[in-house]
Amino acid sequence: MFVSSLRWLLVLLPLLFALPALAQKPDTTLIRYSGQLSGQYTSGGVNRTLFATAHSVTLLRGLHFGAPVAGSFTFGKQERRLREREWLLNTTPYYWKGHFRFYGIGGYERSNLRGIDSRYQLGAGPGWAFYQDSLGREVAVSNLLLREATYFQDGSSRTVSRNSTRLKVAYSYRVFTLSATTFYQPNLQDFSDYRVSQLSTLALRFTPRFAVTGTYTYTFENRIPEGKSRDNTNVTIGVAYSTK
Repeated sequence: MFVSSLRWLLVLLPLLFALPALAQKPDTTLIRYSGQLSGQYTSGGVNRTLFATAHSVTLLRGLHFGAPVAGSFTFGKQERRLREREWLLNTTPYYWKGHFRFYGIGGYERSNLRGIDSRYQLGAGPGWAFYQDSLGREVAVSNLLLREATYFQDGSSRTVSRNSTRLKVAYSYRVFTLSATTFYQPNLQDFSDYRVSQLSTLALRFTPRFAVTGTYTYTFENRIPEGKSRDNTNVTIGVAYSTK
Protein backbone atom coordinates (compact mmCIF):
# COMPACT_ATOMS: atom_id res chain seq x y z
CA MET A 1 0.00 0.00 0.00
CA PHE A 2 2.78 2.38 0.98
CA VAL A 3 4.79 1.55 -2.16
CA SER A 4 1.74 2.13 -4.37
CA SER A 5 1.05 5.50 -2.70
CA LEU A 6 4.69 6.48 -3.10
CA ARG A 7 4.54 5.75 -6.80
CA TRP A 8 1.50 7.99 -7.24
CA LEU A 9 3.21 10.73 -5.22
CA LEU A 10 6.29 10.57 -7.44
CA VAL A 11 4.05 10.89 -10.51
CA LEU A 12 2.01 13.79 -9.11
CA LEU A 13 4.90 15.89 -7.75
CA PRO A 14 6.22 17.01 -11.16
CA LEU A 15 2.69 17.89 -12.23
CA LEU A 16 2.12 19.94 -9.07
CA PHE A 17 5.31 21.93 -9.68
CA ALA A 18 4.39 22.41 -13.33
CA LEU A 19 0.87 23.72 -12.65
CA PRO A 20 1.93 27.26 -11.63
CA ALA A 21 3.95 27.58 -14.83
CA LEU A 22 1.08 26.26 -16.94
CA ALA A 23 -1.45 28.48 -15.22
CA GLN A 24 0.70 31.61 -15.48
CA LYS A 25 -0.66 33.96 -18.11
CA PRO A 26 1.63 36.05 -20.34
CA ASP A 27 0.43 39.29 -18.69
CA THR A 28 3.78 40.52 -17.37
CA THR A 29 4.70 44.17 -17.77
CA LEU A 30 8.28 45.23 -18.51
CA ILE A 31 9.72 48.74 -18.65
CA ARG A 32 12.96 49.39 -20.53
CA TYR A 33 14.92 52.64 -20.56
CA SER A 34 17.82 53.89 -22.64
CA GLY A 35 19.53 57.27 -22.59
CA GLN A 36 22.31 58.80 -24.63
CA LEU A 37 24.48 61.91 -24.30
CA SER A 38 26.70 63.01 -27.18
CA GLY A 39 28.53 66.08 -28.37
CA GLN A 40 30.93 67.63 -30.81
CA TYR A 41 33.42 70.48 -30.70
CA THR A 42 35.44 71.84 -33.65
CA SER A 43 37.58 74.94 -34.09
CA GLY A 44 39.63 76.47 -36.85
CA GLY A 45 37.81 77.11 -40.13
CA VAL A 46 34.45 76.89 -38.37
CA ASN A 47 33.99 77.11 -34.61
CA ARG A 48 31.17 74.76 -33.70
CA THR A 49 29.74 73.20 -30.56
CA LEU A 50 26.93 70.67 -30.55
CA PHE A 51 25.17 68.88 -27.70
CA ALA A 52 22.57 66.16 -28.16
CA THR A 53 20.67 63.92 -25.79
CA ALA A 54 18.11 61.22 -26.53
CA HIS A 55 15.97 59.14 -24.17
CA SER A 56 13.45 56.36 -24.66
CA VAL A 57 11.12 54.41 -22.39
CA THR A 58 9.38 51.28 -23.68
CA LEU A 59 6.44 49.64 -21.94
CA LEU A 60 6.01 45.97 -22.92
CA ARG A 61 2.74 44.29 -21.94
CA GLY A 62 2.30 40.54 -22.31
CA LEU A 63 3.40 38.87 -25.53
CA HIS A 64 1.94 41.20 -28.14
CA PHE A 65 1.87 44.86 -27.06
CA GLY A 66 4.52 47.56 -26.77
CA ALA A 67 4.46 51.33 -26.27
CA PRO A 68 7.79 53.13 -26.76
CA VAL A 69 8.06 56.85 -26.00
CA ALA A 70 11.18 58.61 -27.31
CA GLY A 71 12.45 62.16 -27.01
CA SER A 72 15.56 64.02 -28.13
CA PHE A 73 17.05 67.50 -27.82
CA THR A 74 19.86 69.03 -29.90
CA PHE A 75 21.59 72.34 -29.21
CA GLY A 76 24.29 73.73 -31.48
CA LYS A 77 26.23 76.96 -32.10
CA GLN A 78 28.40 78.07 -35.00
CA GLU A 79 30.75 81.04 -34.54
CA ARG A 80 29.04 81.57 -31.14
CA ARG A 81 25.65 82.05 -32.78
CA LEU A 82 22.72 79.72 -32.12
CA ARG A 83 22.03 77.60 -35.19
CA GLU A 84 20.41 74.44 -33.95
CA ARG A 85 17.78 73.92 -31.28
CA GLU A 86 15.76 70.85 -32.11
CA TRP A 87 13.08 69.08 -30.06
CA LEU A 88 11.53 65.77 -31.02
CA LEU A 89 8.99 63.70 -29.07
CA ASN A 90 7.08 60.71 -30.40
CA THR A 91 5.32 57.55 -29.34
CA THR A 92 4.69 54.48 -31.50
CA PRO A 93 2.45 51.96 -29.71
CA TYR A 94 2.32 48.67 -31.57
CA TYR A 95 0.84 45.19 -31.69
CA TRP A 96 2.91 42.28 -32.97
CA LYS A 97 2.26 38.65 -33.71
CA GLY A 98 4.93 36.60 -35.42
CA HIS A 99 6.45 38.74 -38.15
CA PHE A 100 3.44 41.08 -38.41
CA ARG A 101 3.33 44.51 -36.76
CA PHE A 102 0.68 47.21 -36.56
CA TYR A 103 1.75 50.68 -35.41
CA GLY A 104 0.14 53.87 -34.25
CA ILE A 105 2.16 57.09 -34.07
CA GLY A 106 1.91 60.45 -32.38
CA GLY A 107 4.65 63.05 -32.66
CA TYR A 108 5.71 66.59 -31.81
CA GLU A 109 8.68 68.52 -33.25
CA ARG A 110 10.36 71.92 -33.10
CA SER A 111 13.33 72.93 -35.27
CA ASN A 112 15.17 76.24 -35.29
CA LEU A 113 17.34 75.05 -38.18
CA ARG A 114 14.35 74.39 -40.46
CA GLY A 115 12.21 77.23 -39.12
CA ILE A 116 9.56 74.97 -37.57
CA ASP A 117 7.80 76.49 -34.57
CA SER A 118 5.75 73.33 -33.97
CA ARG A 119 4.75 70.22 -35.88
CA TYR A 120 2.16 67.58 -34.91
CA GLN A 121 1.76 64.11 -36.41
CA LEU A 122 -0.84 61.35 -36.07
CA GLY A 123 -0.94 58.14 -38.04
CA ALA A 124 -1.17 54.36 -38.23
CA GLY A 125 -0.15 51.48 -40.46
CA PRO A 126 1.29 47.96 -40.79
CA GLY A 127 4.82 46.62 -40.61
CA TRP A 128 6.71 43.40 -41.19
CA ALA A 129 9.83 42.00 -39.51
CA PHE A 130 11.81 40.03 -42.09
CA TYR A 131 14.25 38.86 -39.43
CA GLN A 132 14.36 39.05 -35.63
CA ASP A 133 16.16 37.05 -32.94
CA SER A 134 16.69 36.96 -29.18
CA LEU A 135 19.93 38.99 -29.47
CA GLY A 136 18.01 42.04 -30.70
CA ARG A 137 19.11 41.72 -34.31
CA GLU A 138 16.35 42.81 -36.67
CA VAL A 139 15.44 43.82 -40.20
CA ALA A 140 11.97 45.38 -40.42
CA VAL A 141 9.90 47.62 -42.70
CA SER A 142 6.77 49.61 -41.87
CA ASN A 143 4.45 51.81 -43.93
CA LEU A 144 2.20 54.33 -42.18
CA LEU A 145 -0.26 56.99 -43.27
CA LEU A 146 0.32 60.30 -41.46
CA ARG A 147 -1.68 63.47 -40.98
CA GLU A 148 0.72 66.31 -40.30
CA ALA A 149 0.21 69.97 -39.26
CA THR A 150 3.23 72.30 -39.34
CA TYR A 151 3.44 75.87 -38.05
CA PHE A 152 6.51 77.77 -39.25
CA GLN A 153 8.40 80.58 -37.52
CA ASP A 154 7.53 83.00 -40.34
CA GLY A 155 3.81 82.70 -39.47
CA SER A 156 2.84 80.36 -42.29
CA SER A 157 1.38 76.90 -41.76
CA ARG A 158 0.24 73.88 -43.72
CA THR A 159 -1.49 70.56 -43.18
CA VAL A 160 -0.64 67.56 -45.37
CA SER A 161 -1.14 63.81 -45.54
CA ARG A 162 2.06 61.80 -45.91
CA ASN A 163 3.12 58.24 -46.49
CA SER A 164 5.88 57.20 -44.09
CA THR A 165 8.10 54.26 -45.06
CA ARG A 166 10.62 53.14 -42.44
CA LEU A 167 13.50 50.69 -42.78
CA LYS A 168 14.98 49.53 -39.48
CA VAL A 169 18.16 47.44 -39.20
CA ALA A 170 19.78 46.31 -35.94
CA TYR A 171 22.83 44.07 -35.70
CA SER A 172 25.09 42.99 -32.85
CA TYR A 173 28.38 41.12 -32.77
CA ARG A 174 30.12 40.51 -29.47
CA VAL A 175 30.56 43.98 -27.87
CA PHE A 176 29.50 45.95 -30.96
CA THR A 177 25.93 47.00 -31.79
CA LEU A 178 24.82 48.78 -34.95
CA SER A 179 21.35 50.28 -35.39
CA ALA A 180 20.10 52.23 -38.39
CA THR A 181 16.68 53.73 -39.10
CA THR A 182 15.73 55.45 -42.38
CA PHE A 183 12.49 57.33 -43.13
CA TYR A 184 11.09 58.42 -46.50
CA GLN A 185 7.96 60.57 -46.19
CA PRO A 186 6.41 62.03 -49.36
CA ASN A 187 3.34 64.23 -49.50
CA LEU A 188 0.51 62.10 -50.90
CA GLN A 189 -0.80 64.99 -53.00
CA ASP A 190 2.62 66.07 -54.33
CA PHE A 191 5.45 63.53 -54.37
CA SER A 192 8.00 66.27 -55.14
CA ASP A 193 7.36 67.44 -51.57
CA TYR A 194 9.13 64.90 -49.39
CA ARG A 195 11.25 64.44 -46.30
CA VAL A 196 14.13 62.01 -45.69
CA SER A 197 15.83 61.27 -42.38
CA GLN A 198 18.44 58.78 -41.28
CA LEU A 199 19.84 57.85 -37.87
CA SER A 200 22.71 55.39 -37.39
CA THR A 201 24.42 54.50 -34.12
CA LEU A 202 27.45 52.28 -33.55
CA ALA A 203 27.92 51.30 -29.90
CA LEU A 204 30.92 49.72 -28.17
CA ARG A 205 29.51 48.07 -25.07
CA PHE A 206 31.72 47.84 -21.98
CA THR A 207 29.02 46.40 -19.71
CA PRO A 208 25.48 45.15 -20.42
CA ARG A 209 24.24 48.66 -19.54
CA PHE A 210 26.99 51.09 -20.49
CA ALA A 211 28.41 51.86 -23.95
CA VAL A 212 30.39 54.43 -25.91
CA THR A 213 28.52 55.48 -29.06
CA GLY A 214 29.13 57.16 -32.38
CA THR A 215 26.01 58.62 -34.02
CA TYR A 216 25.32 59.86 -37.55
CA THR A 217 22.13 61.80 -38.27
CA TYR A 218 20.87 63.29 -41.52
CA THR A 219 17.65 65.16 -42.33
CA PHE A 220 16.38 66.67 -45.58
CA GLU A 221 13.15 68.57 -46.10
CA ASN A 222 12.56 70.31 -49.40
CA ARG A 223 9.78 72.72 -48.39
CA ILE A 224 10.75 75.05 -45.56
CA PRO A 225 10.77 78.85 -45.07
CA GLU A 226 13.14 80.83 -47.29
CA GLY A 227 16.59 81.33 -45.82
CA LYS A 228 16.54 78.13 -43.78
CA SER A 229 18.74 75.11 -44.47
CA ARG A 230 16.94 72.22 -46.15
CA ASP A 231 19.33 69.57 -44.87
CA ASN A 232 21.51 68.93 -41.84
CA THR A 233 24.19 66.37 -41.00
CA ASN A 234 25.65 65.64 -37.56
CA VAL A 235 28.32 63.20 -36.43
CA THR A 236 28.68 62.94 -32.63
CA ILE A 237 30.49 60.85 -30.02
CA GLY A 238 28.92 60.08 -26.66
CA VAL A 239 27.91 57.60 -23.99
CA ALA A 240 24.75 55.55 -23.53
CA TYR A 241 23.02 53.78 -20.65
CA SER A 242 20.23 51.21 -20.95
CA THR A 243 18.32 48.75 -18.79
CA LYS A 244 17.35 45.19 -19.68
